[in-house]
Amino acid sequence: MTQTILLFGATGDTGREILNQALDAGHYVHMAERSFPDSFGLHKNCTRHEADLLEGDLSPLMQDIDCVISAVGLGRDPQTLASPPPLYTEGALNIVKAMRATDVKRLVVISAAFADPDVSSPAWFRAATASLKRIFGQMADMERVLETTENIDWTAVRPGWLLDRPNTGDYKVAMNDLPEGTLRTRHGDLADFMLRCALDGKYIREKPFIARAEDTALESPPALIEEFVPW
Repeated sequence: MTQTILLFGATGDTGREILNQALDAGHYVHMAERSFPDSFGLHKNCTRHEADLLEGDLSPLMQDIDCVISAVGLGRDPQTLASPPPLYTEGALNIVKAMRATDVKRLVVISAAFADPDVSSPAWFRAATASLKRIFGQMADMERVLETTENIDWTAVRPGWLLDRPNTGDYKVAMNDLPEGTLRTRHGDLADFMLRCALDGKYIREKPFIARAEDTALESPPALIEEFVPW
């Protein structure tokens, strides 16, 4: 059945995958961003809305929407790492407020496996990602916001360290930790899973982990540490 999705973060790496997969499946996508590249999202089933997730009333965006997906993310530049804006926490609160005002029920958001302080990961990985502690903490706070929210069918998806690769469809899902033997999650696989959750009503009020075992070269310390410092 064709559905209409409100997508925050459509211009990001995972957001683009969600957008393309949703359009390929015949769904309608309303994209909400502060600004768009000139030619972005020019498709008959796409609508662009300029909106600030942290300011203003998001309720007008919710009209005739079946579900909301948030694929927003923060950069890893030094300023953001030192003092990340409250994109996850206040952003989630603003989305929920607008959803409750318009009786939209379904929400799927990106969190992170590493928002859970007890997640299984190599010691070298925990040391290398220490600078992301504030961002992961904000994601954990977002999860707590959702857990105390009534009348919203939310799902907080917890991917591993993200990898710029297409969808495979053979990723693994677990509820209490990253699936055994995994560390990374492809943007394409994450998009596929988030869409399935949103459109099929899967994992309501749950925080599923999603990841896939990748080639050793993609999970080695040199490969990941190079990605930790993209600037």
